[in-house]
Amino acid sequence: MAYLQTDVTKVTTRVLQNMKLNGEKIAMLTAYDYSMASLLEATKIDVVLVGDSAANVMEGFKTTLPITLDEMIVYASSVVRAITRALVVVDMPFGTYQGNSKQALASAIRIMKETGADAIKLEGGVEVLESVQRILSAGIPVMGHLGLTPQSINKFGTYVVRATDQEEADRLKQDALKLEEAGCFSIVLEKIPAKLAQEVTASLKIPTIGIGAGAAVDGQVLVLQDMLGITQQFKPRYLRTYGTFGSDIITAVKKYISDVKSRDFPNEKEQY
Repeated sequence: MAYLQTDVTKVTTRVLQNMKLNGEKIAMLTAYDYSMASLLEATKIDVVLVGDSAANVMEGFKTTLPITLDEMIVYASSVVRAITRALVVVDMPFGTYQGNSKQALASAIRIMKETGADAIKLEGGVEVLESVQRILSAGIPVMGHLGLTPQSINKFGTYVVRATDQEEADRLKQDALKLEEAGCFSIVLEKIPAKLAQEVTASLKIPTIGIGAGAAVDGQVLVLQDMLGITQQFKPRYLRTYGTFGSDIITAVKKYISDVKSRDFPNEKEQY
């Protein structure tokens, strides 16, 4: 099968739309630094998300809430310097867009101007619609995010699967349609029943990207450190690990320590 994504030199929102129309799945991963992003650049990944999950992965916080706009800009700038082909999307952190659409626009403009990213992502449905519309009015592409929205963890009180009851499922469907009508180019669906994700995907013209949302969505996203086995304590049902790099790093560092202690490193060939 010939994949559309192999034929483009730059993935754009239009490319993602065509991928949905052609039935080609979209592959998306997170990155937060230049080194990891450089490795992704070599893979022809479709979308790179500079997620506010950097708060967990890079900074050790239990939630995504503490990360700041300034920090997100630093992470995103590092990633953008490594990426030429993939679409780079940057999460707007908590407190930069909720309840104040003028602040939302100012935050989005800072991200776009100071990082060189291609788009922003924010969480929520009708409650953030005014912010979405104002950002879009400035010509900034917006990716939505529904279902489990980690920035609202204190409201939910749990990371369990969302929209399992009919009322919340209906609300999510309505939110998805509202975001599409507003002009979002894609929506992330996180940790919702696979059947619901399938229904939402079928109802939308724009692509859906799932994380814990089953196989019927238009694409998938995972946190890079999770799928590589670096984040060893985090193993939800939806996560498939593609490496044992966490264990490999520990083994390598232990060998390095041993070689230093035993005076094996550096040897005569490793010095000037």
